This record gives sequence, C-alpha cells and structure tokens, in this order.
Amino acid sequence: MGFLYTFLSAFLLNMFAASDIPYSAVEAAFVSGDAAKIVSYGKEKMIINVVDKEGVYSQSQASQVLKDFFTRKPASSFKFTFKGKETEEGTFAIGNYVSKGETYRVTIKWKKIGGDYKIETINIEKG
Repeated sequence: MGFLYTFLSAFLLNMFAASDIPYSAVEAAFVSGDAAKIVSYGKEKMIINVVDKEGVYSQSQASQVLKDFFTRKPASSFKFTFKGKETEEGTFAIGNYVSKGETYRVTIKWKKIGGDYKIETINIEKG
C-alpha cells in the first residue's frame, strides 16, 4: 500500500509540476527591455528576426540586436497569448509586444537540449 501511495503521489506531482520554461521571466524581460536576460535563456547561437532583419547570432550579438529594437521601440506591455505543448523536441509561444501604440507579434521557439529548454528562435514582426 505504501508503494502505491508513493507512486500515485509522484505521478500527480509530475503531472502538475511547473513548466521548465521561464515564461514569466521572459515576459518581464521583454517589458523591461532586458535583452541580456532574454538571450541568457537561449542557445549559444540563435536565429533572431526583428521586423524582417534576420540572422543567426551568438548570444552577445543577439543581445545587441534585441537591445537596439528595445531602444527604438520601448515596451508598453508584453504578454504571451499562446503557449504550445511541451514535447521532447521543444515548444513555442506567441505573445504581443506593444510599443508606442504599435503591436508586434513575438514568436519564440524553444528547443529541448538535455533536460532544459533553450530559446532557438525569436521572431518579432509588425502585428
């Protein structure tokens, strides 16, 4: 009986465990314009597409590209509106970034590497 109780408890805890993806931290970083924080959740090389300017960047380069965008378009708000199902390959999320009355659609794709999810791509396009 003890084994069954332990098994069920572990199963339920795993089922309702918090996501490994730091959605709230990424949202807060977008609102505060903290490019370094965002890319710290990424792979060593990331694909960044900011309003049709796309490239593969190292973390330091990606940070600079995002910082430039945040300087030109400071955030009024950012919120994820959709979070995809987490799989063994990865997942994605879509959010709305608002700056100076303009809305941008942000799509972030995470890739599962080992036990962690790392940002693989960030796409920011005019909404």
